[in-house]
Amino acid sequence: MELTETHTLPIAQQRTWDALNDTEVLRACIPGCESIDPDGENAYLVALSAAVGPVKARFKGRMQLTDIDAPNAYNIVFEGQGGAAGFAKGNARVTLEPDGDAATKLTYTASAQVGGKLAQIGSRLVDGAARKIAGEFFKRFGVQVAGEGGGDSAAPADGDEAAAAQTGTESNDASAAESGADADADATKRKRSWTAWISKS
Repeated sequence: MELTETHTLPIAQQRTWDALNDTEVLRACIPGCESIDPDGENAYLVALSAAVGPVKARFKGRMQLTDIDAPNAYNIVFEGQGGAAGFAKGNARVTLEPDGDAATKLTYTASAQVGGKLAQIGSRLVDGAARKIAGEFFKRFGVQVAGEGGGDSAAPADGDEAAAAQTGTESNDASAAESGADADADATKRKRSWTAWISKS
């Protein structure tokens, strides 16, 4: 399997690099990820659940970062076992370059091999699943890093934020008014839209 994609992220290059090396950010952004734990220098143990076509499994593996050129690029070497589902191993090259003063262009090229049941379902399904997982990762990653940059300004009160998170797209105007959100109605509306978008992912 070969996969090459480019994504533009709404933050500067150094902050993008820092987020890509933050295990908590990665855990929140990788679909199905249960844990990422350090395992030596620039290496991590990863556990995640994934579905590839009809095959669903919990994978445990190791990820090693090599050829690190901060904050511009690194290689990722990975391998994982999914029990009866099979295995996956491969590598990826990730590069960052500035796109203006406040954005970063991220490009990656990945190559992987699969075995067991994963190999039996066909390369088209494996490729499709990989693209879907990668697309979901960058969708979540973009929300995470953009939220870090704009979370302090025009933010509603904690009570309003919790209500928005609980209700998703449902209207909660009455409680918002009681919480004193009238003076910041526009910011509250933007926050609800942002929360609703996250809830769909």
